Amino acid sequence: MAVPQSVTPQEPLMTRITKWPQEIKDYFDDLKKEMRLVTWPSWKQVRATTTVVIVAVFMFAAYFWAVDMFFSFVLGRLLTAGGK
Repeated sequence: MAVPQSVTPQEPLMTRITKWPQEIKDYFDDLKKEMRLVTWPSWKQVRATTTVVIVAVFMFAAYFWAVDMFFSFVLGRLLTAGGK
């Protein structure tokens, strides 16, 4: 496992504790910088991909429902036929 460069195992606890607030600030500064570089999708793209996902979910649900009904019917017939 990699050890962060700013903290080495030989540093005393108080030194590590005093570095903590600056490291947190640096992290959030880097985070803000990276978030400015993100290319966000347009509202139209978000709606389109959301629609595709919702339609796909319903299609898979219908497919699995049909497969479940088929196997329930077949197994039900086999089990009742075998019991006679």
